[in-house]
Amino acid sequence: MPPALPESLAFNLNFLHPLLMWVLLATAGYAMLLGIKAKKTRTGTPEERKELIKGQFGRRHFQFGSLVLAVMVLGTFGGMAVTYLNNGKLFVGPHLLVGIAMTSLLAVAAALSPLMQAGNVVARKIHVGLNMGVMTLFLWQAVTGMQIVQKLLSPPAA
Repeated sequence: MPPALPESLAFNLNFLHPLLMWVLLATAGYAMLLGIKAKKTRTGTPEERKELIKGQFGRRHFQFGSLVLAVMVLGTFGGMAVTYLNNGKLFVGPHLLVGIAMTSLLAVAAALSPLMQAGNVVARKIHVGLNMGVMTLFLWQAVTGMQIVQKLLSPPAA
């Protein structure tokens, strides 16, 4: 059993993970928008491309995608660590398992970057599909995460 955390620290740590994940969801949405604009830069007409190139959407998508991956990994394991420190165990259920799956899918999607940079269209399509799956799961995680937060805020049953 891990050492008990001071009650105020444990209470604050309970809310760090959800807050971080909401910020990450917004950041992932922005990275997705940049990816869409990067595709338009590659596939647009010469006039469109000339204007879109100025936005450096591909570079920015890569940077924000890297940030999303790093924060997702830290947020996933951080949430697990806080749960373990506060309870002495993990609650193995849909929220935990989907979070781990999302982190794994995001890592695979990021690992396709070298192939996409080499022009591999199949890798690009898999990358997009994996990330659309992650975003769908992320929206579901936001709902289940808020249900968990509500349980944390509810007074214990007598």
